[in-house]
Amino acid sequence: VQLQASGGGLVQVGDSLRLSCAASGHTESSYALGWFRQAPGTERLFVAAIAWRSGRTYYSNPVKGRFTVSRDNAKNTVFLQMNSLRPEDTAVYYCAAGLFTIDYTTNYYSPVVYDDWGRGTQVTVSS
Repeated sequence: VQLQASGGGLVQVGDSLRLSCAASGHTESSYALGWFRQAPGTERLFVAAIAWRSGRTYYSNPVKGRFTVSRDNAKNTVFLQMNSLRPEDTAVYYCAAGLFTIDYTTNYYSPVVYDDWGRGTQVTVSS
């Protein structure tokens, strides 16, 4: 699966931004789509994920209530709506796909279980 993330940019504290991740190639309905982020000098951290088939969503604690992950099956696209952005949200955001049933995978938050990665998109939140 090829993934292309877009939608990053420079915003102010409290602003909103929507990231998109377009998937192409051999997509499967059992795929899990995840969003991760990585700030300079830090490890890549889980942000959110969605089960491609069921639409069930998962979030990390720092973004819960502010970010929303969704999908458009017809367009093979996953979105990450980010509201009430904070300076600590500044990072490169990556989308990833994994051929596993996320609803039955306890370590869905780990980058190692994802098979395919897109190029990141920079999100900068200025105070």
